Amino acid sequence: MSQQNLSAFRLPAGFRGRSAWFVQLWWLVQATLFRHSPQFAYGFRAWLLRRFGAQVGVSTVIRPTVTVTYPWKVKIGDFAWIGDDVVLYSLGEIEVGADSVVSQRSYLCAGDHDYRDSTFPIRGRRIVVEAQSWIAADVFIAPGVVVGHGAVIGARSSVFHDMPSGMVCMGNPCRPLKPRKIS
Repeated sequence: MSQQNLSAFRLPAGFRGRSAWFVQLWWLVQATLFRHSPQFAYGFRAWLLRRFGAQVGVSTVIRPTVTVTYPWKVKIGDFAWIGDDVVLYSLGEIEVGADSVVSQRSYLCAGDHDYRDSTFPIRGRRIVVEAQSWIAADVFIAPGVVVGHGAVIGARSSVFHDMPSGMVCMGNPCRPLKPRKIS
């Protein structure tokens, strides 16, 4: 019995959300103008993302080493920070709320495949990081996850399920540990 038949795989019509030439243009712009812009050029990178359909709020900090697969599927709120080497694998929508931080080397994976189907169909599944949350360094967030308002996700955690608002969460798999207290 075949577990996967990749010769039968078909990308769903319109899955990328833009034409192939537009996707390639973005990837070229990202590899050159975006990636090689000076560290302090936060406004320029936000402007580039907006030109390609992202919704980017005011006063965002987006590092030049950030990778965004499809910017037209990304929304970043006011005063949000996206750190070095973060990957926004936006096969599905990714929303990062206002005043949130996604720290270095974190990976937000908004797509997967249905392993139960031998044609291995691809799926985009929305990720939401609600306002005032902190995703610490090297965190993996799985497709379809919502990180609640003001939550903290500890470094190197793997988040496979929704995390509640106002909690400090960590581990592999990630679990809520204690309330986040603000002094």
